[in-house]
Amino acid sequence: MERRVILAIVLMLIVAVVPSVLFPPKKPAVGRSAGQADTSRAVRESVAAPKIAPALPTAGPPNRRTAPAETVWVSSPLYRLGFSTLGGRLVHAELLAFKSFALADSGRHVDLVLPGAAFLDLRLIAGGDTVDLADWAFTPTADSLRMSRDSARLSFVAERQGARVTIEYLFSPSEYRFDVRGRVLGLGRTGAVTVVGLGDGLRSVEADSNDDFHHYAIVTKAGKTQSTSFQSLKAGEQKVFDGPFEWVGVKSKYFLLAALTLDDNRPKFAGSIAAGGPRTGRAASRAAVAVTLPVAPAGDFAFQVYAGPLEYRRLASIGHDLDDANPYGGILRPVIQPVSSWVVNILLWMHERLHLAYGWVLLTFGILVRVILWPLNQRAMESSIRMQAVAPLIKSTQEKHKDDPERLQRETMKIYKEHQVNPLGGCLPMLLPMPVLFALFFVFANTIEFRGVPFLWLPDLSRADPYYIIPLLMGISMFVLSKVGQMGTPPNPQATMMLYFMPIFMTVLFMRFASGLNLYYAASNIFSIPQQYMIAQRRLQKQRRARPPDS
Repeated sequence: MERRVILAIVLMLIVAVVPSVLFPPKKPAVGRSAGQADTSRAVRESVAAPKIAPALPTAGPPNRRTAPAETVWVSSPLYRLGFSTLGGRLVHAELLAFKSFALADSGRHVDLVLPGAAFLDLRLIAGGDTVDLADWAFTPTADSLRMSRDSARLSFVAERQGARVTIEYLFSPSEYRFDVRGRVLGLGRTGAVTVVGLGDGLRSVEADSNDDFHHYAIVTKAGKTQSTSFQSLKAGEQKVFDGPFEWVGVKSKYFLLAALTLDDNRPKFAGSIAAGGPRTGRAASRAAVAVTLPVAPAGDFAFQVYAGPLEYRRLASIGHDLDDANPYGGILRPVIQPVSSWVVNILLWMHERLHLAYGWVLLTFGILVRVILWPLNQRAMESSIRMQAVAPLIKSTQEKHKDDPERLQRETMKIYKEHQVNPLGGCLPMLLPMPVLFALFFVFANTIEFRGVPFLWLPDLSRADPYYIIPLLMGISMFVLSKVGQMGTPPNPQATMMLYFMPIFMTVLFMRFASGLNLYYAASNIFSIPQQYMIAQRRLQKQRRARPPDS
């Protein structure tokens, strides 16, 4: 009993303390050619100082005053994207299916781009020259685009001192992913590199911004997916990630902005660099991120962009392990990730096929898990009751033979054999539901399907119960379950202490956890009480039959 309790406490503390997932990036390679070193240095400088004056390879008259920026809107049933005529950059990424919970946004649609910031900030590096397109005035092919069924194309063209740059975007109304194609003419150099800016963070759209900031990370996919938290970057610190990368993105708790090179016939991102931004508190909310992409000799470059939610199924359908951008499990990921994926798919299936609200899905799932594990739980409960019954005998034996370890071991095994007790019999079956519980902890911390979903008095299943009703109900159910399990057992001070300690400990621990997780755990406990009661009653009946009649 003591070992089981200690193990449960340790596992619960691991879940509570270990933050979401941070795998260290690969160390940069050391051997580089002089040309690669020059390009890498230029990329570092462009990220560290994003406002670089454009340097053109040809001389000419002074630049004209930059025209005022205008926003070209692209709308579909899923999103509303805004592109600036200065640089052709993405300055708004509104997701129409999701509401912002940030106080300053007053329930408006989620916009992933920070106010005054931009995504897809392009720079061209050729030799020692850097051409920053941020202040180039582009002419769009349309003032706005609205899609319903068919795809749409939007192009931006700019010319300056003999150089011509074309940026073309191709959109699908049913996907958060769109194509980016560019062509550069007139630079007069070969071996150019495009530096694609991925902004310096995402706009926080959650009620708890600090919690959201703790999920901010740079995610990359080369041979495997890696995640680097904004927290790990000090202000002004630069970190280089060596590719080639299939995709590089910046994520928050529920959303992702990423650049993708998923076409095997096109060059991959050569590398990425991140620079830590200024901090106003403990949680880091800014980090400037950029990726490098080679420009073909003809001046062409192409990639894709994903600007949308971290929806497991949607990302998995794209392939290339893009669903790993939303990892589950932290350092426990090898164990938790498979279970989490399995749990998410079951919950989504129950919601879609059974047409149940997610709250009822969680209640049903909690009961279903207990039904499946009923035989194992019964063995565990019976073993636990027998262990409680022999605990006084074990303690007495330990005191009697404390100076003779071999005798103590023989007598202890004799007691186990006489009372049909397996000291490990109740431990492993009781731990079987724990991976599901741990998986649900990470599922509710990362799965957007539960974001903002109400149930009964709960405003959001992914956040804590504001009235603490569900955590208290979970603690009470745990107390009742333990109390019923001690029916008919001899008095045991240790068991009595744990009877009160564990429910209080778990209630305090789960108080700020997602209400959906508490809902599942409470349902699981409550459904187990009748089973525990039947086992306890059978034991009491055996004791009555074995008791000699009164003389």
